[in-house]
Amino acid sequence: NRSSDLTDPGISNSQPNGSYPPYDQGIKMDIFIKDSNGNPIVGTVWPGATVFPDFFHPQGPAYWLDQIKAFHNNVSFDGLWIDMNEVSNAVSGSIHGCPNNSLENPPYKPAIDGDHLNTRTLCMSATNAISTQYNLHSMYGYSETKATMNALTTVLGKRSMVISRSTFPGSGVHGGHWLGDNNSAWPDLYLSIPGLLTFNLFGIPMVGADICGFGGSTNPELCTRWMELGAFYPFSRNHNTIGSKPQDPPSLGPDVVAASKAALMTRYLLLPTLYTLFHEAHVTGSTVARPLFYEFPTVHETYAIDRQFMWGSALMISPVLEQGATSVIAFFPMAEWYDLYTGAQVGGDDKNVTLQAPLDYINVHVRGGNVLVTQQPNLTTTESRKNPFGLIVALDLEGNAGGSLFWDDGESLGTYENGQYSKITYSHISSASAHQDGGQLTATVEKLGYAGLGDLQLDNVTFYGIAINGRGPVKVTVNGKSVPFHAQQNTVVLSVTNLDLPMDKAFAIGWFYRPNAED
Repeated sequence: NRSSDLTDPGISNSQPNGSYPPYDQGIKMDIFIKDSNGNPIVGTVWPGATVFPDFFHPQGPAYWLDQIKAFHNNVSFDGLWIDMNEVSNAVSGSIHGCPNNSLENPPYKPAIDGDHLNTRTLCMSATNAISTQYNLHSMYGYSETKATMNALTTVLGKRSMVISRSTFPGSGVHGGHWLGDNNSAWPDLYLSIPGLLTFNLFGIPMVGADICGFGGSTNPELCTRWMELGAFYPFSRNHNTIGSKPQDPPSLGPDVVAASKAALMTRYLLLPTLYTLFHEAHVTGSTVARPLFYEFPTVHETYAIDRQFMWGSALMISPVLEQGATSVIAFFPMAEWYDLYTGAQVGGDDKNVTLQAPLDYINVHVRGGNVLVTQQPNLTTTESRKNPFGLIVALDLEGNAGGSLFWDDGESLGTYENGQYSKITYSHISSASAHQDGGQLTATVEKLGYAGLGDLQLDNVTFYGIAINGRGPVKVTVNGKSVPFHAQQNTVVLSVTNLDLPMDKAFAIGWFYRPNAED
């Protein structure tokens, strides 16, 4: 099991001298943010009176590394969730107030929460090593995120995770974000989607909201719908505040458990696809969750859609966001679309479609032209990574599809930069001739730098979009040899199972229709 601990930047200054190393060392290194008199500025957070590390100080990151190393020596953890880092302060400015100057009272005040820029944060005239809080306030969370990830890399010697409440453009290089203190309310369920999409466009793809809501108390219907949607947040976490009604699925009853498990198992089924999307975001700066207009920029109807979203270019998620609803109206841009779970075809001609959505179901559709890599899910990502893979081959109008898999050991640093990864590309091309037509799926090994992929097998391939009619298909081959297959009449789904193909080897799977009577 792995854990991510919660920490805030505020350091208590109320302990007896020499008894609290985080404060004593910070004073010795002179790395706390200063007030206008040159003394460490004092605010109030959970410990009471606190001072705040200056991560822009030349020694600030080294100080933070020492604190994380010391804490990890006592409490093992794998990541850090850094909170209250706007800076958040229970008093406005400091316990000693702020000077009356142009930084505290500028001629133009933006739309903020409170009467002054220092409301529930630090004085704007407080000084970091390189400038004032007036200039650096919005970058405090960024500076802490960067220092935290660098420290974790040193302490753990492997990949870690930092989730920060405060971010700035560029934060996504070093960590992720959750959308702050929402409420257990239907409007907040909906608002999580535009938040998710916005931060992906900001270059922070690891993002999600507190599933089932942070403030207030949830109910079984709301939490069920939120668990279903939250399974498709890039950062997926159920979280609420002290004093609220428990909202872990078992506390809300067996129906919530069943629906939550189904949604999360779908997420785990798709982990190879999600992992590859995060790799692409790392290399190219692309999004993981994205608005429909990102993929369909010429379809004007997509511009205002913020109740659906996509994973990469291949998957469209259309959740229920309203109390009591058992159906959802979803927009389908012009493309071939298939139900993820059944392969049933849904018309995509730039129109709204009403989809059935019982309480235990979230609609997810695969866009034709894509190959999705799946993996038999288990209860943890560690165990899931040991299981056989599968492919969903969703054909476009021309009968073609493509996709890829990025795979490494999941925790070593710099695997892409050091070539310690494997990449497999998949391509399906349909063919036609005077005597026989069908198609072929090929796997090509683009890079083989992670030997562990060879320990895993491809178990099954499912094709969506192959018309199963009186003509067939009548034959499926794997590397030229005929194999059993299943093609249910009057569907567009063809399945081949028990393949036992090594994931690190090229292969070709062909399928063929019965010739027409006149051929």
